[in-house]
Amino acid sequence: MTPPMLFDDWSGIFRTVFVGCAAYVVLIAMLRVSGKRTLSKMNAFDLVVTVALGSTLATVLLNASVPLAEGVAGLALLIFLQYAITWTSVRSPRFQSLIKAEPTLLVHEGRYVAGAMRRQRVTQDEIGAAIRANGQKDLSDVAQVVLETDGSMSVIPR
Repeated sequence: MTPPMLFDDWSGIFRTVFVGCAAYVVLIAMLRVSGKRTLSKMNAFDLVVTVALGSTLATVLLNASVPLAEGVAGLALLIFLQYAITWTSVRSPRFQSLIKAEPTLLVHEGRYVAGAMRRQRVTQDEIGAAIRANGQKDLSDVAQVVLETDGSMSVIPR
C-alpha cells in the first residue's frame, strides 16, 4: 500500500508540530551557547555544519522513527564538533592551515592571474561581475581582486 500523498492523520501533524517546536527551541539554545561562529561562513567546515544542522533538524521533524532525544543528540554532536574544530584552529596555526583555505589573488594591477584563476575555477566573467558589483567600470580600475576564504571576492580599487 502506498502512503497517502496529502494527508495521513492528525497524530502525524501534531507530532511534527510538537517535535518541531521542541527541536527548534533546543537548537536555538545550543547555538546561543556555542557562539556566533557556529553559523558563520568562514570556511568549508562552517558550511558543512550549517547544512548538516538543517538536515538533522529536518530528519527529526519529518521522520517519525527518529526520536527527539536522538535528534537533539545529533544536533549537539555537530555543534560540539564545530566548537572543537574552531577552538583547536584558533590555538594551533598548524591545525588551522589544515582546515582553512588561504585567500587567493585573482587580479593584480589590472591583470588576471591566470594560474590562480584555473586552480580556483574562477572565470573572467565572475571576476567582472564582482568588479561591477563593487562599483568599478572595468579591470583597469582595479588594483586587486582577492578570492576570500568564504568564497566571496574582495575588489580593491586603484
